[in-house]
Amino acid sequence: MDIKKLQRVVVDALEDVKAQDIRVYNTTELTSLFDRVVIASGTSNRQTRALAASVRDKVKERGGDVISVEGEDTGEWVLVDLGDVVVHIMQPNIRAYYNLEEIWGGKPVRVKLGAGGLGRAAA
Repeated sequence: MDIKKLQRVVVDALEDVKAQDIRVYNTTELTSLFDRVVIASGTSNRQTRALAASVRDKVKERGGDVISVEGEDTGEWVLVDLGDVVVHIMQPNIRAYYNLEEIWGGKPVRVKLGAGGLGRAAA
């Protein structure tokens, strides 16, 4: 699956479960390990786990590969590794503390979010 399609599947899966503050960053010039970092917030352990499951399931449905899912046991910070895309789903206090946007925020990607407007792409 090409990177734009994979990125769209991830954002759609996050929106389906009402993720908050969705950000997508282009990391191709920062690391050779992956091309995109997606960061989103969930309001509870249950929601972060549901968001990760949604991403995992939608990617698999579309024929994509899921390398691993980490952090589902606590649900405070769940990481979904899709190879070319790494998805961080965090509760707001954890997200604020680690501030991944500062690390990966050099190359934001504009992503049109669904009609619900629940998230926001990096500008």
